[in-house]
Amino acid sequence: MAYNQGYGGYQQQQPYGQQQAPYGQQAPPPGQYGQQQQQPYGGAYQSPAPQHQQAHAGYGYQSPAAQHQQAPAQQPAPPMAPEASLRYWFDAVDTDRSGQLSTEELQRALINGDWSPFNIETVRLMMNMFDTDNSGLINFAEFSGLWKYIEEWRTCFSAFDQDKSGSIDFNELKTAMRSFRYNLSDDFLRLIIKKYDKRGRGDVSFDNFVQIAVTVKSLTDAFMRIDREGKGYATIGYEQFLELVVSNR
Repeated sequence: MAYNQGYGGYQQQQPYGQQQAPYGQQAPPPGQYGQQQQQPYGGAYQSPAPQHQQAHAGYGYQSPAAQHQQAPAQQPAPPMAPEASLRYWFDAVDTDRSGQLSTEELQRALINGDWSPFNIETVRLMMNMFDTDNSGLINFAEFSGLWKYIEEWRTCFSAFDQDKSGSIDFNELKTAMRSFRYNLSDDFLRLIIKKYDKRGRGDVSFDNFVQIAVTVKSLTDAFMRIDREGKGYATIGYEQFLELVVSNR
């Protein structure tokens, strides 16, 4: 199965206009999906994420908070400051008083700028990334790391939400993906918008923006493991393709 060149990015360039590390580990320079660039995947991209790297998640993120020197977007619940405030919020959504959050309880803790809850797919993604002991629940220490990660993404989201609408439209998503050094065509970006536009408005909310970025990153990482020469395309067998898809769900 062959892929056109320019799928996503992973050469060492810089995110958000800086000359430094990549999104997780790597990503591309601005350009068209399927177009030959200096590198098929593009340049390096550094993504919002905690320094701990989950082996089973395989994202390898680093935090971009310092890269965007802009005010964060609208914040839900308590401000990301004192631990006491965060503890209060954790206890408020821990309705069964177990000291740990289930997926449903975690969803109540994660809120978009318009106070709508995160979609359940994004919540499960966060759960998988931060459930370090694989218990299926999030304890307070794990929740603290997750909250910091989300706040870093809010800063990132605010930087790309140029009209301050509280959502990311096609042009803003295109700017974001290019800033992340992903080499994606307009047609592919429209497909992403269509898939993650849960409100039918032609844009994506904060939670879906995070899901898009994390999904593109994880799929690019998976493809890189097959395209070991960095050509931007690869031939894979049927079961190898199935393994790629299943391992990244």
